[in-house]
Amino acid sequence: MQITTIGLDIAKNVFQVHGIDATEKVVVRKQLRRAQVIKFFAALPPCMIGMEACATAHYWAREFTKLGHQVRLMPAKDVKAYVKRNKNDAADAEAICEAIRRPTMRFVEIKSAEQQGRLMQHRTRDLLMRQRTQVTNALRAHMAELGIAAAQGREGLKTLLEIIANEGDGRLPVDARASVIVLAAQLQALQTMIGSIEKRIIAQHRANEASKRVTTIPGIGFLGASAITATVTDPDAFRSGRDFAAWIGLVPRQDSTGGKPKLGPISKQGDRYLRRILVVGAHSVLRRAKQNPEKYPWLTRLLTRRPFKVVAVALANKMARMAWALLAHGGTYRAPELAATA
Repeated sequence: MQITTIGLDIAKNVFQVHGIDATEKVVVRKQLRRAQVIKFFAALPPCMIGMEACATAHYWAREFTKLGHQVRLMPAKDVKAYVKRNKNDAADAEAICEAIRRPTMRFVEIKSAEQQGRLMQHRTRDLLMRQRTQVTNALRAHMAELGIAAAQGREGLKTLLEIIANEGDGRLPVDARASVIVLAAQLQALQTMIGSIEKRIIAQHRANEASKRVTTIPGIGFLGASAITATVTDPDAFRSGRDFAAWIGLVPRQDSTGGKPKLGPISKQGDRYLRRILVVGAHSVLRRAKQNPEKYPWLTRLLTRRPFKVVAVALANKMARMAWALLAHGGTYRAPELAATA
C-alpha cells in the first residue's frame, strides 16, 4: 500500500508521522527522532506532505521538496479545528493529514533560504532596537537616582554620556560611574551593530527594483519597502490589495450573526512587523498632513470626522493596497492630482 498523503507534526527533536493511502486508510503512524526524518522520507515514493507553518517548517519543506515530495504549509489555527478531543502529537499529525485534503484550506508559501535571510536582518535589527531602548531607559533611570536628569531625545542622551565620560564630574560616585560606563559601552556597541545591519538592508534595497518602486509611496521608506518585498515574493498569492491588507491585519474584526454586521477593532492578524511599519509610516504622513492640509485633502477631511489613530490605520490599509498594486502590476506611485491629469 503506497502512502499518498502524510501529516507531519514537527518539533525540535520528536516528529510524529501520520500517513494514509489513496483509499484514506491509515498506513503509517509512528514517531521519529530528528536524525531519522530525512532517511524516512528519502525512502518513500513522492507524496504530499502537510505541516503547520511554524518554527523550522520552511526548512523542512525545502528539504522534502528536494526529495521529490509535494509540501504544503498551513496556518496552525486552521489546523486546530481538525484535532479530535485531547491534544497530543499523534492527534496533531492526524489533524494535519485531514486538513491538507480540504479544498477550502489556505496554504502558506514556502520561503527560500535567501528570503528568510533577508527577513532575519529585519528581525535582528528590531531586537537590537528594543535592547537599545532598554539600555537607554536604564541609563536615564540610574542617572536620575543621583539627581542628574536630561532632556528627551538624542541631545539629552548625549549630555548624559558626556557626564559619564567626564571623570572630573563629582556628581557620580566611583561605583556608580563604573556601572553606567558599562551601559554606555553597551549602548555604543548596539548602535554600531544596528548601523551595520541598516547598511546591508539599504544595499539590498537599492539593488531591488521592486523595493525602490514601493518607496515612492508616501510613508514607506527603505525599511518598509525591503520588508514588504522580502515577505511578499509572489503578489499573485493575493487576489487583490484588499486581501493583502486583510492578511496584514489592517481590517476590522467581524463578529456578525443573524444578518446583522458587527465590526470591531482591527483583527491584528498576519505579520505584526509589517503592520507596525505601515502604521508608523502612516503617522508620519498624518503629521505632514496637519502641517500642509491643502496637499492632503482626503486625510484632512477624514481627520475632522475620526480620531488620529483611526485615520492612521485607515491610511496604513491604503498604503498596503498601493504596495500590492505596485508589486503586482508594476509602475510607481502617482499623486492623486497627477493621476487625474494623466
